[in-house]
Amino acid sequence: MAKLSIRDLDLRNKRVFMRVDFNVPLAPGGQEITSDKRIRASLPSIQYALEHGAALILASHLGRPKGKPNPEMSLKPVAARLQELLGKPVTMAPDCVGPEVEAMLPQPGGVLLLENLRFHKQEEGNDPEFSKQLASLCELYVNDAFGTAHRAHASTVGMIVYVPQAAAGLLMQKELEYLGKAITNPERPCVALLGGAKVSDKIEVIQNMLKVVDKLLIGGAMAYTFMRAKDESTGKSLVEEDKIELARELLGSAGQKLVLPVDHAISPEFAGGGEPVYSKTIPADQMALDIGPETVEEYRSLIAGAKTVIWNGPMGVFEKPPFDRGTVALAMAVAESGATSIVGGGDSEKAIKSAGVSDKITHVSTGGGASLEFLSGVELPGVAALTDK
Repeated sequence: MAKLSIRDLDLRNKRVFMRVDFNVPLAPGGQEITSDKRIRASLPSIQYALEHGAALILASHLGRPKGKPNPEMSLKPVAARLQELLGKPVTMAPDCVGPEVEAMLPQPGGVLLLENLRFHKQEEGNDPEFSKQLASLCELYVNDAFGTAHRAHASTVGMIVYVPQAAAGLLMQKELEYLGKAITNPERPCVALLGGAKVSDKIEVIQNMLKVVDKLLIGGAMAYTFMRAKDESTGKSLVEEDKIELARELLGSAGQKLVLPVDHAISPEFAGGGEPVYSKTIPADQMALDIGPETVEEYRSLIAGAKTVIWNGPMGVFEKPPFDRGTVALAMAVAESGATSIVGGGDSEKAIKSAGVSDKITHVSTGGGASLEFLSGVELPGVAALTDK
């Protein structure tokens, strides 16, 4: 990695500002956390800093409070959960800047969690004055929030100018190592699996991945835009009419690399339940909602021979069984392949979970949008801003 890591810093007796991603799901009312996965993901960096004598200031956003305080998006429940996980006190600040916060700054070994950064509109506006205020709280900066690394906000980019050293946390480092190797020097054969609804969301990813991978397997609704580009019937399936020409160009430049489904689970309407009907063609009164068994077999054999598998996006209308079958079958195939497997994006992660194979995946990315941008070959502002090694 070309950037400083938390392991490169002398943390002893230093006030360390650590940007974490505690954007956890809360039950209605904002009092109860429904999944603490993101809190657990940053524990290695938090524990590392404390073991090395840092006074730790943690900062995160939660939800979209639109630049003003909203008690339903307070980080108070996070402080309580983090305290349980760490087995030591976590002090909750009433705000993220200002004299009251400055008076609460921790001693070495102590932990202060700042209130939701996005309660101030200056955070997303990357306001220099607000950045200075955040930077004045600390002597060193660590970014462990890969999920927000694609955003140029005050806490991810702006404040770094005013801090002597800025390093990647252990989670950030792990993300950059796995994703970086996948797009620069993967073990071959390298197979990518791209699903989801829109070609437009993944154009740059497709273009970049075609330079890297040996095979690019397409699923989800974006497959039908590609099929239309080949003048195949797509019935009532979701097609991005304005992206057909682009899909045609991508098919032209991809040669044998880009693989499309050969059969489909079809239905007259967007509803789950019942036994799916499989067909190689999509009649005018039907829509395709998942890949079919022949496609699953073809994709499975390509995955089985791979040394690296990169997966982003479901193969069908995953949230409506039985149209989750293609996605779940491929989740199993990825797990059984023995390849280095890198999964990004919330839906792919849910698929891995529902297939019961999370523990067999090499790396599940914590940042959907950030991992997509990274795979597109875009430099992430939150990474670019860190200090070079």
